[in-house]
Formats: sequence, C-alpha cells, structure tokens
Amino acid sequence: MDRFVWVEDRWTLEAETRLSPIEQECADDPHVLQTVPILVIHAHSSCNCRCVMCDIWKTKDSHAFGVGELKPQLDSIRRLGVRWIVFSGGEPLMNRELPELCTLLHQEGIRLTLLTTGLLLKKCAAAVAMNFDDVIVSLDGPPQIHDAIRRVERAFALLHEGVFALREVRPDLRITARCTVQKHNHAQLLETARTAKNMGLNGISFLAADLTSPAFNRPLVWPVSRQDEIGLSLTELSALEGGIRALMDSGEDEFGTGFVAESPEKLRRIVRHFRAHLGLERAESPCCNAPWVSAVIEADGAIRPCFFHPVIGNLRGNTLEAVLNGSPARDFRASLEIAQNETCRKCVCSLNYRP
Repeated sequence: MDRFVWVEDRWTLEAETRLSPIEQECADDPHVLQTVPILVIHAHSSCNCRCVMCDIWKTKDSHAFGVGELKPQLDSIRRLGVRWIVFSGGEPLMNRELPELCTLLHQEGIRLTLLTTGLLLKKCAAAVAMNFDDVIVSLDGPPQIHDAIRRVERAFALLHEGVFALREVRPDLRITARCTVQKHNHAQLLETARTAKNMGLNGISFLAADLTSPAFNRPLVWPVSRQDEIGLSLTELSALEGGIRALMDSGEDEFGTGFVAESPEKLRRIVRHFRAHLGLERAESPCCNAPWVSAVIEADGAIRPCFFHPVIGNLRGNTLEAVLNGSPARDFRASLEIAQNETCRKCVCSLNYRP
C-alpha cells in the first residue's frame, strides 16, 4: 500500500517497497554476502609459461575476460563494495582488453593488482605502469632454476628486463615476487630472496605447491606419481627446513623489515604442508575467510568461492551478486567448516582478510 510521508516540509506519496520471494529469502539468510571487498579475475585462460607444477598452459581453450563481460557486472561490483581486484590467469597480459578493463575499474575507485609471469612486462611496461597499483611477478629461484621450472628460454632474463622497464617508467611502483616452493627449488629459498632483492623488487612471498586439488586446469586430481614429481621426499624436507632457517637467520640484517612477507610460523607451515602430504602429520586448515570476503572469476565466467573449491555458478546470463548470493553459494557457505574440510586442510593459498 502507498503512503504519505513528511519530506522537506511537505507530504510526499511514497510507494510501499515489496520484496520479491527471492529477495525476502535472501534478507532472512545470514549467509548472504552484503560486501565482497576482494575479487580475483582470471583475465586470460592461457599462459605463456610451461611450469612444471602447473597445468594451466595445457588448456586447449582460449578465453579472455573482456569489457563485454565486465560492464554488465559493474552495478553488482558497486553494490557488493568491491575495493580490490587482482588480475591473474593464465597470463593476464595476454588479454588485449586489459587496459580498458583497468580504466573502467579505476573509475570505480578500485585498487588493481597484476599477477604475472613477467614475460610480457617489458613490452607492456607503459600500460602496466599506468593501469596498476602494484605488481606481483612469479619468481621460482635464481636464473637457471627459474628457467628450468618455467621451461621457457630466457624466462628470467625477460622477467628481469620487464622489471627494469617498469622501474624506468614508474620508479615508485610496488613490485614484489611470489615463489611456489616445490621439489625443484626447495633448497634455494635464501638464494631466491637474494635474487628478488638484487632485481630491485620490494619483497617476496613463499607458498607451497598445491599437490592434490583439481585447481589450475587439472581436470582430475594428479596421480601419486605426478604428485611425487613436485612434492618433497624426507631428505628434501630436511633441506627445506635448513633453507627456512637460513632465510630466517638472514632476516632484517640482509633484507630489511618486511621484505619476506611470511612470518617464521608461516614459513614453517610450508614444511608442515609437505610433511602432511607424506603422512607424517595431520594437515591443518589455515585461518581463512576467503568464501565470505572474496570470489574468483575465471576467464569463461565461472565463479569459485576460492581457488580450490568447486564452481558455484557462472556470469553468463547472471550478475555477480546473483551468483554469490544464489542458493548453491549460500548452501556452500552454510555447510563449510574450514577446520574440518579436506580441501581447506590442504590449502596452500588462504586469505584471512580484515578491513
């Protein structure tokens, strides 16, 4: 029923607001997301590296998340209060519409981070410097180890040249490295951090290789033989522990405060991850709230609550808001017990976001 209300010294006719059945259901559900401050967008499904610990490069499909996919979602992005978007992939710099995507999102006041292999940084330096607030490059070790893991000729040289080109254009841009720890680089953590420092990077973070999830374009979970190619043996575990001690002992004296992103406890968690994989201890879930504060949008529009959990919907014919607050997503969050969930217990890339 319509009613009169007193507004600015006069009576005004106001239509009564009626909620649809779906809106009413969401209004009564504690698992509805009111805000989603962080999004990860896979800007391109393909990659220009052939990393030993990843299967993304094997994809036969080529999808790009473009302006046509973003524009219909801008209203949802505003209503959900998105403040930070990380462009990942595949390799996001393979997306020709990336600068236009950044322009649209910067108009919304959103912080933009680029996660890249670095092979195209030199070519795209001016655009990256203009469009991104910070950059994270993949660094797998000193030059020879990095090239062997990436399986691309001159991968390290291209990365180094790209970082230098970015610094030439925008010296104040924050550029950090991310290293995935696995069999091929487990004994070189200190050398990897030194390489990052010598490249003029602002810091480095380390995370364990994912061995058991169907993420990263794995249609099926890796067989044990494939897991053993990336995971660590008992002898290699000891070398990793020694490498972490050396990294911690070097500390602020060599790198300065905060150059290594992880605390000693988080570095030791990498060891526990590989120990659990060998059955030497029980895997424990990290402290994480990713499904309640973020979402992952894949290049084909599929949406996941995080990198590792199953798809909960697709943007095709839907809004981001509708997918994240649809029944499958709400049911997933309602039933998720992170401490007990098998996927969460094996997680290598958690998020514990606090505004």
